[in-house]
Amino acid sequence: MNITLLESPDWKDYELLDSGDGLKLERFGVYRFVRPEAQAIWKRGLPEAAWSEAHAVFEPTSEESGGHWQVRRKLPEKWTLDYKGLRFAVMTTPGRHLGVFPETAAHWDWVEDLVTRAGRPVKVLNLFGYTGIASLAVARAGAQVTHIDASKKSVMWARENQELSGLGEKPIRWIVEDALKFVQREGRRGARYDGIILDPPKFGRGPKGEVWEVYAGLPELLADCRRILGDRPLFMALTMYAVRASAVHVYQSLEELLRPFNGITEAGELVTRESSRGRLLSQAVYARWGARQIPKSQNKRGSDDIA
Repeated sequence: MNITLLESPDWKDYELLDSGDGLKLERFGVYRFVRPEAQAIWKRGLPEAAWSEAHAVFEPTSEESGGHWQVRRKLPEKWTLDYKGLRFAVMTTPGRHLGVFPETAAHWDWVEDLVTRAGRPVKVLNLFGYTGIASLAVARAGAQVTHIDASKKSVMWARENQELSGLGEKPIRWIVEDALKFVQREGRRGARYDGIILDPPKFGRGPKGEVWEVYAGLPELLADCRRILGDRPLFMALTMYAVRASAVHVYQSLEELLRPFNGITEAGELVTRESSRGRLLSQAVYARWGARQIPKSQNKRGSDDIA
């Protein structure tokens, strides 16, 4: 297998300006933010003056993902970004995120391309769908989409993004539900999907207090997802953040699961390239399987393949 570094080089409204000393400096639209980044173990590339221009800095606490934003310059409560015609709202949140994970645009492009080229009706399930940008990408390509997230706020945010993108007429089911319970119920109903997107958190709670822990829950969830795949699946994409698992582990999990089908499994890391020094910052590990008859996406940087 090859470990592939996937970049998302087509962003105009997002930029990783610099990183280092356990921090990253980013631009979301016209606004700049400083957030913790433990993997930025090198020195910063830009002078302090560039960092001091940040509109807000996230100050973490001892709790994982806990903390607060220190606003230093005037900042709207919410503003809109664009990625290839997909429009979505962003804002600062208590969990250090802003409503979009820019590095996952590599997956948005890939799944949208697969659905466009499928030449047949496609049903897609997006689990842990957050603010819905992946759901919008495949819906725009013509898929019938079911979007699942345990957070009512995130699902409402996703529906707002649907309207912002001018995709209000697209067939998307927005459901607030525990992902594992939903997939198991769909299996009992005999439901089938052609593509599945999974972005499971390391830890979370369902709408009824269900506890999700990725190492304990993911094997069961993957097995249940396999049961609801149709006879001619198109894709499955798995992205994992803030976990000890390597790309090798997620590759093997997906490859073994989907081996009976005629497809190609690839794995690696989602990375963002600095505009200051060109260094790559790893954001997540991923594995994805695509049907063999569909041409592979060209959003990879071949020079970054690691044998």
